[in-house]
This record gives sequence, structure tokens and C-alpha cells, in this order.
Amino acid sequence: QVQNACYPDDPARETRPETSRGTVIERTLSNSQIYPGTTRTIQIYIPKQYDGNRPACLLVCLDGAVYYKMTTVMDNLIFTGEMPVTIGVFVNPGVIYDKNGNVIRYNRSNEFDRIDGTFAHFLESEVLPMVESITLDDGRKLKLSDQASDRAITGASSGGICSFVAAWSRPDLFSRVYCTVGTFVSMRGGHTLPALIRKTEPKPLRIFLHDGE
Repeated sequence: QVQNACYPDDPARETRPETSRGTVIERTLSNSQIYPGTTRTIQIYIPKQYDGNRPACLLVCLDGAVYYKMTTVMDNLIFTGEMPVTIGVFVNPGVIYDKNGNVIRYNRSNEFDRIDGTFAHFLESEVLPMVESITLDDGRKLKLSDQASDRAITGASSGGICSFVAAWSRPDLFSRVYCTVGTFVSMRGGHTLPALIRKTEPKPLRIFLHDGE
């Protein structure tokens, strides 16, 4: 007899009354020079412990807050000290609309599955400067650490390969990767990565690859 298996419930996903809860704000990015014509939403998570006096660590998540109860997990881990004070930047893929608001193209695969490092450049030159331009209602300015060891990037499926490629192409921007069921297949060159990696000197990256069925 085959029984259904599931991952055990994680207490970090449960809302705790003693935990200080962060806030999430949303911005729209529609003037991209790298992906012209696209519009996307970006959510920014600011933990309660962020005081604006020193730069915070950074977690970029692709496809928005794609993981179940993601901000609750961050609240709990930051509260207990298991995770440093970290600002989350949850980036949705771009969509191209016509003048009537109808979708012309979803740009997700074009952005996430390419392996040329363009998306890392997009994060560096357009997304993160936009985040750091934000001043909260209480006067706190968002400051992100510029140390790669303080920066992680994560995503699932096409977002998974994108998170890997962003760090692989720019280890000066991200040194930590959590990749879930990445599309390392022949969509936009992902199948060439094993040979490329074997022929390249090691890079200062810590990578967790996750898959399952």
C-alpha cells in the first residue's frame, strides 16, 4: 500500500504572539530599460527589528513571496536570532500590456530562464536602487548591505535557475542561493550549465538545491 508522504510541519511557519511582525509594502516598476515595456510588482518586507541605522541583510525571492508563509518564517527566525535582520525583496516577473490593458506577453521565461546574467544586472541597476530609494513613513530609509555574504537569492522552477544564474554570474552581488526544482533544462540554455560549471574555477557561493516529487 502506497501512502501519501508530506514534509513535516515546521513550527517556524506558525504565527507566534510574542514575535515582532514586520511590514510589507508594494511598489510597481514599469520604466525598465533592461526589460522595456514590462510592468511588475515588487513587495518589500521590512522586519520590525530594522532601525535604519545600519544596512540590513538582503533576501531576494523571485515570483514574489513564493514560499508558504514566507514573511511569518522570517518574522520568527529574525525574532529568535536564527536569522539576521534581513529585508526581503519579492520580485514578480514582468508582463507586457497593450494600451487597453490586455496582456501581450508574460515575460517570465525570457527573464528567468536565460543564463546570460541579464537578470542579475536588472536587480543591481534597477530593482535594488529602487528599494534603497524608499523612505518609510516613520523616516527610516532602507539600506541594504553591499556584502555578497549578506545577500541571498531564491526561487522555484524558472525562478530557481534564475536564482542560481544570478549568483553564478555575479558572485559579488549574491553568495547564497536556495534553488527549488530549478529548470536546468534546454529552455534557454540551462542544459549547458553542467559543462560550463565543470570548466570554471570554483566561485565563493553556498548553494542549496532542492527537488522532490
